[in-house]
Amino acid sequence: MLAQERHELILRSLRRHGRLRVTDLVTELGVSAITVRRDLAELDSAGLLRRVHGGAIGTAGAEQGTPGSRQTIGIVVPSAAAYYSDVIRGAEAMAARYDTRLVLGVSGYDATTELERIDKVLGIGVGGLLISTALGDGAADRIGSRLDDVDVPVVLMERAFGFPHVAREYDHVRTDHAYGAMLALRHFAALGHRRIAINLQATVTAYWLRRGIETAAKALGVEIFLSPVDLPMRGDDPGAVAQLDAFLAECEAFGSRAVLIHSDEHGARLVERAMELGLRVPEDLAVIAYNDVTAALAVVPLTAVCPPRYALGETACDLLIRKLQGGPASIQHLSLLPTLNIRTSCGAVEESPAEISVG
Repeated sequence: MLAQERHELILRSLRRHGRLRVTDLVTELGVSAITVRRDLAELDSAGLLRRVHGGAIGTAGAEQGTPGSRQTIGIVVPSAAAYYSDVIRGAEAMAARYDTRLVLGVSGYDATTELERIDKVLGIGVGGLLISTALGDGAADRIGSRLDDVDVPVVLMERAFGFPHVAREYDHVRTDHAYGAMLALRHFAALGHRRIAINLQATVTAYWLRRGIETAAKALGVEIFLSPVDLPMRGDDPGAVAQLDAFLAECEAFGSRAVLIHSDEHGARLVERAMELGLRVPEDLAVIAYNDVTAALAVVPLTAVCPPRYALGETACDLLIRKLQGGPASIQHLSLLPTLNIRTSCGAVEESPAEISVG
């Protein structure tokens, strides 16, 4: 069967049913799924239908699925609170500028739930997908195989999947967390600290922070100690005081009066415990936190590295919508730089320290 004949049959079936599934067309046309997807892509490019996850819908039907004729895109994130609340707000603001509707799915950092949310969001006929996956870059071979089946443009947020772990390259927008770690160490060094203790939460971010810490430490000539102590998120966690005391004892043994800690909650609890033990902050213990979501609300406001969460959501959404409107065809990998917000827990310096490379 010629391509033109298949296209006529696809459009006739679409007028009859209003929605098509790739699996049904494979049976009806007697061709492979790859051929069907190629046909749907060509018809989509011609404006005769709109491809959605697993099939296609008519252009009129796509407009009926959302208020008025507004375009709809999906956003799937691990959480709607804390770090990702600002990412969502940024994406929402950018979508509004394009008069585009945003549909949210939250995975709760669970891979199975994430797949369900992706299917649900795609099932309503979104034109594209923004996603920060529940699993990190180290699981790219598992996650990429799922995303490879998505039939709409995808932009990753705070994740980066590519060759050789996945079959296709993905656009992504992410924070340069290694640069953020460098900002913290550079500030400590400018204050005269030569030994810096570090405690990192077990998250996707930790890998990139370690890379920045190692590079910056060599460039600045400072010594670092990466603590194995798993600090509590909440003060009422079992063993919280013992864990905090263990880390403070490590700092003392290492001879460090400077601490970089991920995240804000850990930093706030550490400062409280240090003060209970008679330490002055920042005179006896200078602290820089990473994330800057609640750092300013600590009993001693925390100096903190602040990832550009809002701008990340804006940038990712803008990239996706421009692609849907026929914008850049090339794959884009964008990195946004965090900033350092200086507060009471770590003093300021007048002079600007020499720039270092973290490449």
